[in-house]
Amino acid sequence: MFKHLFISTAALALLPAAAQADGFQIGDESVVVSATRLATPVTDVGSSITVITAQDIVARQQQSLSDVLRDVPGLSLVQSGGAGALTSIFLRGTNSNHTKVLLDGIDIGDPSNPTGAADISKLLAGDIARVEVLRGPQSGLYGSDAIGGVISDTFNQTASLAGSDGGFHYVATVQHQHVGATPVTPPSLLQAGETRNDDYYDNVTGGTKLGYDVSNALHLGLVAHVNTSLGKITNDAFDLTTFTSYPASMRSRIATLQYDGRASANLTLGAVTQSLGLAYSSSAISDADPDNGYSLVAGNRIKLDWQGHAEIMDGQTLLLGAETARDTIHKPISFGITTNAGYVELNSDFGDGLNNSASLRYDDNSRYGDRLTWHVAPSWVIGQTRLKASAGSGFKAPSLQQLFGPFGHNPMLRPETSTGYDAGIEQGFLDGVASAGVTWFHNDPRNLINYDASFTPVNVDRARTQGVESFVVFKPMEALSLRADYTYTDAVNAATHAALLRRPRHKASLDAAWQATDALLLDASLLYVGPRSDVGRESFLPEKLPGYMTVNLAATWDVTPDFALYGRVENLFDGHYQDPDGFQRPSIGAWAGVKASL
Repeated sequence: MFKHLFISTAALALLPAAAQADGFQIGDESVVVSATRLATPVTDVGSSITVITAQDIVARQQQSLSDVLRDVPGLSLVQSGGAGALTSIFLRGTNSNHTKVLLDGIDIGDPSNPTGAADISKLLAGDIARVEVLRGPQSGLYGSDAIGGVISDTFNQTASLAGSDGGFHYVATVQHQHVGATPVTPPSLLQAGETRNDDYYDNVTGGTKLGYDVSNALHLGLVAHVNTSLGKITNDAFDLTTFTSYPASMRSRIATLQYDGRASANLTLGAVTQSLGLAYSSSAISDADPDNGYSLVAGNRIKLDWQGHAEIMDGQTLLLGAETARDTIHKPISFGITTNAGYVELNSDFGDGLNNSASLRYDDNSRYGDRLTWHVAPSWVIGQTRLKASAGSGFKAPSLQQLFGPFGHNPMLRPETSTGYDAGIEQGFLDGVASAGVTWFHNDPRNLINYDASFTPVNVDRARTQGVESFVVFKPMEALSLRADYTYTDAVNAATHAALLRRPRHKASLDAAWQATDALLLDASLLYVGPRSDVGRESFLPEKLPGYMTVNLAATWDVTPDFALYGRVENLFDGHYQDPDGFQRPSIGAWAGVKASL
């Protein structure tokens, strides 16, 4: 019997059938952008990168960006409840605020967040055309936040409400998601005689892209996204001997409003291509709690950026960039900081399959001063074998709340820093029918911010994260694709050697996608997450969470070219697990919906 039902509708949006992306494959002619900020053949990139296409998302019928990222090698996701609940990303064992998240090139890290991290829990998957997950320190191109890596999400450019008229191009999507009857509190935490309250979540997301070709050399563009959500979150139980001032059932209705946009101009004159952009992002979260009052947290970022590149000699492309950004928090305090930055990158094609990318970036912040970071990533293809490696430095600026309050704060905080390396080999078999690869990685985060006995944030901690990422891909026929991934992560405090919280040592996934007929697409996936350390939701004492396994099934049936039915069964074997401690993940569930073109 299904425990809960998901209902989703997508108006004005029908996902395109893009090519299946299985990650790196010898002979792959696809390109990626995030690794070098330029369109680069994936086999020329030395950094570790996972590419997820719209076709992958359609096959699995994933509803949110959180769903899309769960199986990515080297990435652990922790969601405090069901759909829309706070989601933390741990990339290669680094902290949850050590991953930069871009939406159509817009940095969506939240200046009002206590740690400055991006919360991806409200991002729906229906308008995603492509996700690139770039692993390893990337501050040499992207500045603060990119210690663990970069996640770049590209908005759909071929939705059903799309067209052109002369030089004008447009695309628009609207999505709605409603999730009901989602209990969160584990039965073991309920007070005597108390029953669990079901939470709910509602999300409406819209997006648009506009473009105008002024001439063959000049293109103007505008991209915008808006998201509003409402959720009821009921903390059914707390230890009332510890929290004597709290009611047994704390009822909150949390509303969020997020919007961002970027206007751009792209100009090509001869061998030189330039782009100028102005981006703005804003986030507001309100919490209406009938027992404890109303609260509001709000912040925004505005950024002006310029980038230009040219092939300065055969096989050598030089990229230059500069940007200035202002981060501001408005509620519950009012402060802001400004960062100016410049970067340079040289992409080299030496021939015979040997490529390299090297970058250097300088950031100057109005509060914590300057920071110089670097990155280098060679790649060498020899027949069906590819050798790759990367090394670089990263940093994470202290958040506005860590610097200025309203609670424990320290205006003298310095950025967290890190140096990381990786090296790997990938091998193709049977003329591209199969491929396999393994990559070793190591990171040394330093000056990590933690709280002392007076609840003041200070730069005190060091960590070490290292491990192995591996994959096998097999495509015995054009209609069938099989993939297996395994990641081993050893993430510890460098001083005490204690395991870092919420990072599983073992993670594995399997996926099978089958285009059964021209109209019917089927998918089955399995995810295993091993035991991990945590802190008790009520006891605040160290806990060891057991591992868990989930199996999901999905199907899409194109009834007509303009009308499709889809469905998904999640957690097929009804596994019960908590992640993090005290927050029960959804049990077996099903959802179904329709997509229609107008």
